[in-house]
Amino acid sequence: MANKDYDFSDLVRLEQLRYIENSQKQAISYASIQDMAAHTASHFSLDNFYERLMVRARRLIQDNALNSRLQQPEKLFQRAYRVVLVVAALLGGLAAFKAVDTAATLNIYWLLTVLLGFNFLSMLLWLAGMLLNVHGLSMGMVAQLAGWLPARLKEKESDPLVASAARGWWETCLGGRIGKWRFSLLTHQFWLSYLLAGITILILLMTAKQYDFIWGTTLLPENTLPELTRLLAAPMEWLGMAQPDSQQVMASRVDAAGVVMQDAATRSAWAKFLLGALIAYGLLPRLLLTALSSLMLKFSEHRYQLDLYLPYYVSLRQSLLKSDLDTSVVDADPGRIDDRDVRMASGRNSDIPTMALVTGIELDDRVRWPAAVKGQHNITDQATFRQVLDRIKKSKQPLLIGVAAYRLPDRGVQRMIRELVAATAGPGWLLLLNTEPAEPIAESRKLAWFRLAQACDIPAEHVITH
Repeated sequence: MANKDYDFSDLVRLEQLRYIENSQKQAISYASIQDMAAHTASHFSLDNFYERLMVRARRLIQDNALNSRLQQPEKLFQRAYRVVLVVAALLGGLAAFKAVDTAATLNIYWLLTVLLGFNFLSMLLWLAGMLLNVHGLSMGMVAQLAGWLPARLKEKESDPLVASAARGWWETCLGGRIGKWRFSLLTHQFWLSYLLAGITILILLMTAKQYDFIWGTTLLPENTLPELTRLLAAPMEWLGMAQPDSQQVMASRVDAAGVVMQDAATRSAWAKFLLGALIAYGLLPRLLLTALSSLMLKFSEHRYQLDLYLPYYVSLRQSLLKSDLDTSVVDADPGRIDDRDVRMASGRNSDIPTMALVTGIELDDRVRWPAAVKGQHNITDQATFRQVLDRIKKSKQPLLIGVAAYRLPDRGVQRMIRELVAATAGPGWLLLLNTEPAEPIAESRKLAWFRLAQACDIPAEHVITH
């Protein structure tokens, strides 16, 4: 998250408002923000921009009674989420009931396969999806259903504002890394509910009825299943769970007539082994994966940032913030390279570094620089580009690149900026300069420079319009 003063839900509301304004702008009243004068600052501050965005959003939401519409997608998802967990519990209880059915004799390994097999397969698919970055595998089929159902319902929504808000919520909360971990969390909680219900039904049935436990095999060697029992029981011993001893295991081998006589101690040992295996190999892994998914979801939400390169935010940046930097006309030799350290005056709460290397790219004598910038280079050909590049490689200072905002950037300028930013040890900044006297700059040209900054790995908050 970009600003610690706001949580993820605030940023979700901003994104929902963006979708509403982009598709249903004519349905929105802007009367409440008419008196919002542009905030004046010496430099662009991301904190100030977020604060202005939040104030604007709160006014629009209150003025247009959007609060209930913005909350509706999350409520719909929560309802689907609860339905999925109830279905999981029903399936888990039904699976346990059907596994024991009315039989008085239970095959212990067939029972474990029925109750843990699909759960284990689901964990393998989830792990493969996370390692291979296959979104469908890491989400799980049931989690995809929980996301698909409300999405289909919102398509039938008659209120276009609700439909736009739902799309914004879906893209923000169920897309990208946040969506991956949210669906992972839902998948693990589904299987937790399934296993808990199954274990509960087993305990109730084994409390009320007497079961004998057997094992047998046709294809495998005689010692395979006893050895498997020993291996499965080893981790359970660390957790203090009981296991059948070797005599009890061999006594439970089904005979030719399919009859086994067990005493109470053997039945109790197998019952505890069954419940311990379900806990150790079912519940505990799912609990750990649930905790991991929950932590990663919180971490992803904390690191979420608005895409400030989008035209919507670029336009709001121009209307909500304006610069009061003093300007001066620069009429210097365009080929001159100044090797002096370049200092920039630091304003209060400024995000711009107090010392930076400053260079222009293909600037003419009409360009005006902020008076706070005490020096600059100007790249006009390959020779001056190489000289500036060598200077940057030897310096550990951040880099400020001045460009003529009234021109459209071409691939040659983009290539130079990318190489300069890649060579600098500190962060890169892009300063969009105007002429003296100032001429109006089309929004499309500003957006073109923001797209260039994105392509050159310059953060949107490091693009300074002047």
